[in-house]
Amino acid sequence: MVSYFFEDTDFKFKNRRLNNMWLKMVAESEIKKLGALSIIFCSDNYILDINQRYLQHDYFTDIITFDYCEGNTLSGDLFISVDSVRENSIFYNVDFETELNRVIVHGLLHLIGYDDHTEDDIKVMRGKENYYLDIRTKLA
Repeated sequence: MVSYFFEDTDFKFKNRRLNNMWLKMVAESEIKKLGALSIIFCSDNYILDINQRYLQHDYFTDIITFDYCEGNTLSGDLFISVDSVRENSIFYNVDFETELNRVIVHGLLHLIGYDDHTEDDIKVMRGKENYYLDIRTKLA
């Protein structure tokens, strides 16, 4: 089950039903089951506080993923800075919704077990993101 929350932002998330269906499909494609997933949309300042308080990192980021997975069931919290997603969409010259969906699936891919610490990891992660973003456009 996917739950949506909003902290320190007036952002409104649309297409929850499509998003839920898509995330379930991503999980099942990776031989996983979608459990309790919380997506928390927030501001840059809110995510910076989370980053400092829980990870001892002193910088802004677009997403922080907390993993509560057990076995093959994916569960966790995805804190997403709407401000950073908006800035990144401009920087990468993509529309906001595409960048937001990339960040959401990026968080889910972390829960699945993919990482992005090495160049090879990043290539695999980007390939998965692009693959699942393409599927999402076909679902819409």
